[in-house]
Amino acid sequence: MNRKRDVPAVTSLPQSPREEGDHRVRRYAITMTIRIVCFALMALVQPYGWYTWVFAIAAAVLPYIAVVFANAGSDSTETAAESPLQQIEAPAPAPERPQPSAPASDPHIFTIHEKPQDRS
Repeated sequence: MNRKRDVPAVTSLPQSPREEGDHRVRRYAITMTIRIVCFALMALVQPYGWYTWVFAIAAAVLPYIAVVFANAGSDSTETAAESPLQQIEAPAPAPERPQPSAPASDPHIFTIHEKPQDRS
């Protein structure tokens, strides 16, 4: 019986809720910090000019942008779990004539020798 199970790989799992929440809070805090800087620049930069209006508009619009960015989580792009199982079956090996000098071994077992002394 050779059944394949859909086992998710660890690398294809979505971000944990705690990490996602921390990322959202961090993104919101950064955007609101930029808003505070815009308020300060709007009040402190003298003489007042066109850039004062740019800082004022940015300070007024950034709360909306901060909320939208904070609520736009990574769950909008769903990732499909990748199976770590072999997807393509290998063809059956062609029968070979046994050679008298080679030791008999199972054709489905691969041995990896890392050091020359492991080969004996």
